[in-house]
Amino acid sequence: MRLSERLRIYERLMRLDKPIGILLLMWPTLWGVWFAGMGHPSAFIVWIFVLGTVLMRSAGCVINDYADRNFDGHVERTRHRPLPTGEVKPAEALALAVVLAVLAFLLILPLHPLVRWLSIPAVFLAGSYPFTKRFLSIPQAYLGVAFGFGIPMAFAAIQFAVPVEAWVLLIANVFWAIAYDTEYAMVDRPDDLKIGIKTSAITFGRFDVAAVMVCYALFLALMAWVGMELGRGVFYMLGLLVAAAIMVYHFMLIRGRERDRCFRAFLHNNWVGLAVFVGLVLDYWIKPMG
Repeated sequence: MRLSERLRIYERLMRLDKPIGILLLMWPTLWGVWFAGMGHPSAFIVWIFVLGTVLMRSAGCVINDYADRNFDGHVERTRHRPLPTGEVKPAEALALAVVLAVLAFLLILPLHPLVRWLSIPAVFLAGSYPFTKRFLSIPQAYLGVAFGFGIPMAFAAIQFAVPVEAWVLLIANVFWAIAYDTEYAMVDRPDDLKIGIKTSAITFGRFDVAAVMVCYALFLALMAWVGMELGRGVFYMLGLLVAAAIMVYHFMLIRGRERDRCFRAFLHNNWVGLAVFVGLVLDYWIKPMG
């Protein structure tokens, strides 16, 4: 096989052809960077965290497919991934994940030592999440911690400490992740029931739609609290209001539980993250001193 063909397979394995996961990981990281930098983070810090997001999300996808290699072939949406088709061997996938994680670690070496200490649980969370679907009833909560750990790392990099607001932001991200990944899990629920994987969509059962909306509401409430504690104003709150309107649209999509509409709602969460980020950036730009 030619190198270009092998790289295309790795691209699929890392899901670089499907950037929604990068975006859902990047938005909370950027919220943390902007809050910690009081609206003016250095370009160097932004570059490190953006590139680190891409690398760690890619590593997480590889580990996820390694963990699910015996399940993905039985799920319609995932049966053509490189591991179940045999295009990539399990040992090769593990080696790729290690390389990506090492590259991400090298990125943070110039930063404060606290960032390096926080990278240890961050890597553990990313590597262990795929296996939680065997025993956790709501593995999406674990995903939310893994996807939000860039928040305390951003505060550590900029402020050399992790204040309470950073941890509340992380908790807010957990509720957002439960919401959007439940929408995602609603797509695969019939297949997951057959193969015995645990997901929030299965755990919530007929209350799945209500649970998604409650998690959205808790996310917005916690984000509003952080904004008030850190002196944010009307433009930040308008960003949250736009996010709330988008969430109402998601309710319209998922209330009938059709698989394609639930998947559309999941993908659409990119706009929730963007709305919050734009509101935050505008608020610091117009009201820089808080």
